[in-house]
Amino acid sequence: MEKQCNECKNPILEVKDLRVKFSVHKKWLPAVDGVNLCIQPGEIIGVVGESGSGKSVMSQSILRLRDHDTAVQYEGEILFENEDLLKRPLSKMREIRGNDISVIFQDPLNSLSPVHTVEKQLSEIVLLHKNVTKAEAKARSIEMLKLTGIPNPEDCMKKYPFELSGGMQQRVMIAMALACEPKLLIADEPTTALDVTIQEQILHLIKELNEKLGMSVLFITHDMGAVAQLCHSVKVMYLGQVVEDTTTEELFANPLHPYTEGLLACIPHLGVQRGKELPTIPGTVPPLTKIPVGCHFCTRCKYADDRCKNTQPPLVEARKGHLVKCWKYADQAVKEEV
Repeated sequence: MEKQCNECKNPILEVKDLRVKFSVHKKWLPAVDGVNLCIQPGEIIGVVGESGSGKSVMSQSILRLRDHDTAVQYEGEILFENEDLLKRPLSKMREIRGNDISVIFQDPLNSLSPVHTVEKQLSEIVLLHKNVTKAEAKARSIEMLKLTGIPNPEDCMKKYPFELSGGMQQRVMIAMALACEPKLLIADEPTTALDVTIQEQILHLIKELNEKLGMSVLFITHDMGAVAQLCHSVKVMYLGQVVEDTTTEELFANPLHPYTEGLLACIPHLGVQRGKELPTIPGTVPPLTKIPVGCHFCTRCKYADDRCKNTQPPLVEARKGHLVKCWKYADQAVKEEV
């Protein structure tokens, strides 16, 4: 029997066998295929993988952000504080979005309104979810900007997003996400397109706020270095599936899935011989119209055999607390059970 996920006591969020399909040219294409996930209060979980792995679709499905403009089908359960959000009326999702669960998107300039000031956008969130006056909402907004390390927050409140640097825009996004003290923060590649110095500051800020406020964080990224710095555990996704799931320390010390090995091998290291090419994973993530019948990674895996190409492997516990979706370890798990 396939393992669901690593054990989790009293999770604030539990995703069970989530499947998400989109209607494209009268066909239903599976963007997320049987994902299991649980997050405990105060925990930071990383989800990594290349573009097209289903990371963002999975995270956006938690708040059903695609429901408004896309033909979408869901299967499974998304339990937030024991309530299945897939059964909650869409009109009631607004009570949770930005209040109990907040999102930091990867492109702050496109996520912020260009025709409204920072004060207008920040205060609106507080007024929407909290029973406060405009003056109290403004004070709360300034407090959040201070918390994110923005100098002269009163001056920042008067500006439009395009008047701010990329790092400042992202800090405003974080302030908006934290304005109502959410229990869960979904950070969807929050450091994309930022320079290295600003990336480091944003990661440090998320970790600091996690420790101060005790909020849980679902950290979506393709940056393995950021995962090592920030996350307690990691889920590696490929083409809509979780192919490896373990603690951050274990993942970096003992990667099991060939895809994970490839991702880690691609990380640049100091002291690499000049002129030597960095390792790469051959090929690209297949489109949803050409998902392999067997293991989703078989078309790019140097170890793939006929069984890999024709039959999907189960997600098994290869080591204590270390789950992997690969036939090599599935065979070992079967032998141990026998």
